[in-house]
Amino acid sequence: MKKIIIGSRGSLLAQRQAHIVAQSIRLNNPDIDICIKTIRTSGDVLSQNDLAQSSESIKGLFVKEIEEALLKQEIDLSVHSLKDLPGELPKGLCLAAIPERQDPRDVLVTSSSKTSFLNLPTGARLGTSSPRRTVQLKLLREDLVICPIRGNIDTRIEKIETQKLDGILLAAAGLKRLNLEKKISYSFSIQKIIPAVGQGALGIEVRSDDESTRQIVEPLNHKPTQLCTLAERRFLKRIGGDCKLPMGAHAYTHNNKGFFSAFIASSNPLKVIRKTSQGNPQNLENLALETADYLLAHGGEKILEIWNK
Repeated sequence: MKKIIIGSRGSLLAQRQAHIVAQSIRLNNPDIDICIKTIRTSGDVLSQNDLAQSSESIKGLFVKEIEEALLKQEIDLSVHSLKDLPGELPKGLCLAAIPERQDPRDVLVTSSSKTSFLNLPTGARLGTSSPRRTVQLKLLREDLVICPIRGNIDTRIEKIETQKLDGILLAAAGLKRLNLEKKISYSFSIQKIIPAVGQGALGIEVRSDDESTRQIVEPLNHKPTQLCTLAERRFLKRIGGDCKLPMGAHAYTHNNKGFFSAFIASSNPLKVIRKTSQGNPQNLENLALETADYLLAHGGEKILEIWNK
């Protein structure tokens, strides 16, 4: 019997995502023995303060040790939240499949289901450490007080009470995968808050030369999701930067048209450059490049220079 070892972080969400992939593989390959190996990453070990001050990409900190285990053949594949994967993968690794994307939106979680973004009090305290979310929240309501918080989903939800917050912002996909959608009090449209690159999608990473495992996970790939998320990652590569930069991008199709929305911003002073391109749904990567070039030409290059100093 063939055995496959899936590498995953130890958080509730990471484990749930690994189990989702394992179950999907078993549907097509009932004779394969699958086990999940928990790997502690640098991002799991560092304190919140260390994470905030790290000069490395926060994305890389949460996948580094898992990718090293994959390259050493200690595991056969890894499952990541696609938004955690840096734009460039290590040599010898590739994305073998991107399953169908879950809800890509950002959502508000409050202590009471009756409290929505629409009825938050003046000067409401919202928790997030995402520059992307912070900038877009300020565009919606200047009076909001943004409080930095980090940690896994359950830890962040607890901080609503412990830090006396009016609410926190999270990705809808994580809550729904953990069956916590009842905690969502408000969902922001992608027009109001543009998601992070790859938000809501999973990435299945394997060794480039492991054709056997690639064939096993290939049926899990969802072509429409793959086209959209690879376009978003193409945008990220063209722009540069990481999750410390206020930036978001989202590709989608509707009524036989392709759409690509993105923004880049400086926080002090607040300046936001935003663009939505539309065209052939089969040419989303071209729309991504067109959007990236527009943002760079209209002030994005100067913003990147400031952030990279």
